[in-house]
Amino acid sequence: MTHRLAQKALQESRSFGVRRIPVLRPLGWLARGWTDLMRCPLPGLLHGLALALFGALLFWLARHKFWLLAGAFSGFLLVAPILATGLYAVSRALERGEKASLRTAMAAWKPHDGRLIVFGLLLAFAGTGWVMTSASLITGLAPGLVNTPTDFLRHVVLAEQGHLFELWLGLGAVLAAPVFASSVVAIPLLLDRQIGVLGAIFTSWRVVMEHPLPMALWAALLLALTGLGIVSVLLGLVVVAPWLAHASWHAYRDVVDTSGLRERP
Repeated sequence: MTHRLAQKALQESRSFGVRRIPVLRPLGWLARGWTDLMRCPLPGLLHGLALALFGALLFWLARHKFWLLAGAFSGFLLVAPILATGLYAVSRALERGEKASLRTAMAAWKPHDGRLIVFGLLLAFAGTGWVMTSASLITGLAPGLVNTPTDFLRHVVLAEQGHLFELWLGLGAVLAAPVFASSVVAIPLLLDRQIGVLGAIFTSWRVVMEHPLPMALWAALLLALTGLGIVSVLLGLVVVAPWLAHASWHAYRDVVDTSGLRERP
């Protein structure tokens, strides 16, 4: 049964094309994402503000447990794509020449089927798994208590013995890479077209495998800009989060040729 579902999803993902793009095309996605944010700023800025406030709450709750906070903030990167679903809908409406508003973004959270919910749960499991793994590594292998950012710097990043920081980064990359490959275009595709969850995931993997350099650049831009949003006392997330969400929609539309798939209402 599982094998038949996988075969069907693989065939579904091959029923349409993946366009070739130059290495620096992700810079164009950022430009178009910024244009969408400026054309319809309210939904994006409210999304960004909600994320910044959630980050501030998380920081306050775990302010004396940085061993947990480090994993939580990095795990945010894994679940961020599903949080931007409403902004993909805004970019979709703008692309069609339709009126986009906060109502457009909110309507995306009421899907006619459970595909987006299933994908969101998968990302949530991945994020939770990384938070637990990160916390176990830091508390189990650090030579001292890691309760503050200074403790993290002293006992993890600059530890004289062992390679805890390198191990922490390496395991994070091992988890983040397949999650990125599975989700880079999957959620906009699920929002936009009639396709199953596995088919969307396989399509996302096709995009990464056929465009390794542009996708590596895109991943680096996502990581760098999100990092800037976090280190700016979370205030930068108010703008960075919706900017990257709109840009991600254009990444999907630029790379995936969906002419063979039925549109989703």
